[in-house]
Amino acid sequence: MRILEVVGLTKRFGGRIALDAVSFTAEEGQILALFGPRGAGKTTCAHCLSGDIRPDTGRIIFDGREFTGGDRHDLARAGLARTFQVAKVFPRLTATDNVSISLGPHRFPRLAVMLRAWRPASRRPHALAILTRVGLADAADRPAGLLPLGMQKRLEIARALAGRPRLILLDEPFGGLSDAETGAMTELIATLRGEGLTVVLIEHRMDAALGLADRAVVLDRGMVIASGAPERVRHDPKVIEAYLREDTRAPRR
Repeated sequence: MRILEVVGLTKRFGGRIALDAVSFTAEEGQILALFGPRGAGKTTCAHCLSGDIRPDTGRIIFDGREFTGGDRHDLARAGLARTFQVAKVFPRLTATDNVSISLGPHRFPRLAVMLRAWRPASRRPHALAILTRVGLADAADRPAGLLPLGMQKRLEIARALAGRPRLILLDEPFGGLSDAETGAMTELIATLRGEGLTVVLIEHRMDAALGLADRAVVLDRGMVIASGAPERVRHDPKVIEAYLREDTRAPRR
């Protein structure tokens, strides 16, 4: 079943075209890898999908409803959650309290009502269950700001899961991670798919993305240059050329 459909998504910033008529779909319970070299338009696409920015043209249809240019809170209530390239945790709060706060908007749509009703102790069992789900049970009472980057990124996923989403949008979850942290993140994302959650994996690292994906869409310079099965996309000449071009532009050390 198709859960997400993006049709002709276009976004300009001044004279620069960040997204140029981008179209793709995501099927329920699968991992869709949306990847490409730096500057391809991946994060702009993520911001449009989550309602953080409004596209100039195009359509975003989630679970049969159109959300083009919609409010991110409406999308969250409909079942779309996201993480960010840079982990946005509350550094002075414990991991448990970070998740407890994220349980609020799902149960209390209005912030004022949520704050009046928030009782951390009553939410702790729910928060601990989610932390266990992402492998952070041992870090439950540690301040989030003291956690290593890999744990902070998993905590972001835990906060996203608190809203009981149907689709989770992961924006470069492997960025900056060590090999061990990458392995733990890979296992977690595969587990999410095993639980029936749809994942849109936005990533720069092609091997990491394709190793998990059921389908892949590749962006370059704001346009879709390839889509389909991971192995076919991996060997697509346009994809290879895009990454080779990036390598030639990288500074030499």
